[in-house]
Amino acid sequence: MSEPAIQCVDVVKDYRGGLGGRQAYRALHGISLAVPQGQVFGFLGPNGAGKTTALKILLSFIRPTSGAALLFGRSTQEPATRRLLGYLPETTTYPEYLTAREAVMFYARLSGLARGTAASAAADALRTTGLREDADRPLKYFSKGMRQRVGLAQAIVHQPACLVLDEPASGLDPLGRREIRELITHLRAQGLTIFFSSHELSEVEAICDTIAILHRGRILVQGALAALLASATEHHSRAAALEALFVNTIRQDDHAHESVSDRA
Repeated sequence: MSEPAIQCVDVVKDYRGGLGGRQAYRALHGISLAVPQGQVFGFLGPNGAGKTTALKILLSFIRPTSGAALLFGRSTQEPATRRLLGYLPETTTYPEYLTAREAVMFYARLSGLARGTAASAAADALRTTGLREDADRPLKYFSKGMRQRVGLAQAIVHQPACLVLDEPASGLDPLGRREIRELITHLRAQGLTIFFSSHELSEVEAICDTIAILHRGRILVQGALAALLASATEHHSRAAALEALFVNTIRQDDHAHESVSDRA
């Protein structure tokens, strides 16, 4: 069996607060997950669940208090490992006077590609994301959906093995969401592993192979999406079954938390 593309092993994250930093808030309570190579993994949870903290640890923006985040078995803290990762943040901001080609070339150069290689890599990334005809237009004329595709182009320009996408369909109209979904499906077919955080359960149901549900800094559900939804025969669609799984999981955990608080 091949090694997981992405792993979190007993990851704990505490944030210090209060006078003198003596008080701590635990954002992640020893989470563990594994994302198989070549799959699309959906990372779900309500606001405040700890998703952003987990993403920051995977991307080496912050360090865990304990535990480890691994990419193909190597620490994500290693510079060589980071080259295997591409990232699309929830909100992308680019200088509007740049063209799409100039913006993607800039990120190609940042990733360490030589100028000549960066030009051809940018052209390939823009072609993959459907922006070849618009590559030389200034970004100020781009729609939200087109800007998201520029974001995906910069995330793949250095040919990473894994992508981390934070709310890739956020704020898009139905056509824009479909275009992003088709792009993610295309990238998976090319062999990329894709880890994305989303509130759009319909998008998760449509393209994810595996999922995890995070709440209060703990992973409550994790597994193959098809297996998790197989027993939900009372629902008319997989999308409705996933919504029910998500809502029931969060409500049950909230109820258990309230019961413990009441006893205390």
